[in-house]
Amino acid sequence: VVDGAVPMADGGIYHTAAGRSAVQILTETAKGAAAIVCVGTCSSFGGLPLADPNPTGAVPVSAIIKDKPIINISGCPPIPAVITGTLVHYVTFGKVPELDQHLRPKMFFGNTIHDRCYRRPFYDQGKCAKTFDDEGARNGWCLYELGCKGPVTYNACATVKWNEGTSFPIESGHPCLGCSESGFWDRNGGFY
Repeated sequence: VVDGAVPMADGGIYHTAAGRSAVQILTETAKGAAAIVCVGTCSSFGGLPLADPNPTGAVPVSAIIKDKPIINISGCPPIPAVITGTLVHYVTFGKVPELDQHLRPKMFFGNTIHDRCYRRPFYDQGKCAKTFDDEGARNGWCLYELGCKGPVTYNACATVKWNEGTSFPIESGHPCLGCSESGFWDRNGGFY
């Protein structure tokens, strides 16, 4: 299980432990692994460390490990129940779960946030909040016009949620940032 992007610039000096770089530790540890589980968008896709200008030369784990199955559990942060569910699937069935084109478990990343969002009926009716404090926002209307990336973001946020199923960003009144997608920071324009 790997958390975090791997810095490669300047011999990997931007992440060391006991005089060894993260890439050295990763390659050594991966030799005995049946599969590599990348937890979070940083280890899965490079995340924020890979964002332009990427001064540490950060890369995702898949740029280094080529000879093992890789399971990406992206999200910033990733959902604990998704991590647990993926690990339990592997332990129970002895194989990697079915993955999408980004090596994410389809059981959790098979639908967009928008597909499962409780605000979706408002979107279908053309009702979108225009500001964070307007009547539409107070009435739970869709946050698409406020920058919500839910229609292009695949994750289980709207169904599994965080804090033992308590909430997720949209339920808290904030648009989805698209944090479980590759290159979300550069492609999605940051937070807004």
